[in-house]
Amino acid sequence: MNNIKMRPTRVGFGIGLAEIAEQKKEIVCLGADLTSSVSLDLFKSKYPERFFSIGIAEQNIAAIAAGFALNGMLPVFATYATFATTRCLDQIRISICYNNLPVIIGGAHAGISVGADGATHQSLEDIATMRVLPNMTILSPCDATQAEIAIKTAVLNCKSPVYIRVGRESVPDFTSIDQHFTIGKGQVLKQGIDVTIIATGHLVYESLMAAQILENKNISAQVVNIHTIKPIDQELIIDCAKSTNFVVSVEEHQIIGGLGSAVSEVLSKHYPCRMEFIGMDDQFGESGTPDELLKKYNLDRTAIAERIIKTIK
Repeated sequence: MNNIKMRPTRVGFGIGLAEIAEQKKEIVCLGADLTSSVSLDLFKSKYPERFFSIGIAEQNIAAIAAGFALNGMLPVFATYATFATTRCLDQIRISICYNNLPVIIGGAHAGISVGADGATHQSLEDIATMRVLPNMTILSPCDATQAEIAIKTAVLNCKSPVYIRVGRESVPDFTSIDQHFTIGKGQVLKQGIDVTIIATGHLVYESLMAAQILENKNISAQVVNIHTIKPIDQELIIDCAKSTNFVVSVEEHQIIGGLGSAVSEVLSKHYPCRMEFIGMDDQFGESGTPDELLKKYNLDRTAIAERIIKTIK
């Protein structure tokens, strides 16, 4: 993985949306006075007649998006994840999900790696909030390239609400534009026999690096990228658990209600085995650089590896 470029996943989301909008003329885009921050500026510059700035009024945006969808359009709106999933939750639940409308929601600046913006802007509950809503699909791409593919795939295939979780800071962009990406299917990025690391979002790359650390300790780690939280790939999770009998979930989100909860729901029903949860442990974040915060809250590659080593011992 030498010479890997660094790009924010939100940029991949914006590029993918602008490109697919040329093919899908029914796409309209709604902004919340954060156009460039959530990478909607490319869409706005290419299709100004299809872009609507609603201002800092997320509840209105969700309701307007529902109205567009009821009239045959394909609305996409994006703002910071902490606003997109909580401030307008009632409108998403009733206007969008209850009517099962094809609305795509971009949640940017997700996770603790937002950094200096602090706890108010670090969305650590969005997966749990969206996961409980009927009809909602949740995508959590691991890098900018996968984010680009995810938004295009959502536009072309989903006939119901979709939430796409992306981040602010530049992260390793390590996957291929030619990758096989299917909503609802995870990706095995590395084979292993001692432990299965199931990760999502930015921490997929950290998990791959943790696996390298573990290799130096004679621990063989399998690494799985779950880019679709809902519907989750039950078959892959069960098969991986059977192969190692030890599963570790890794996420930049609260442990409660997130990826780990989704994985444990599958395993408790189909294949109970030893499991560890790595994520935010029922706490808010704080201001700091992304690297400082990942290290402090034990979410970086070293902490992931140490946690696995300790559990195995």
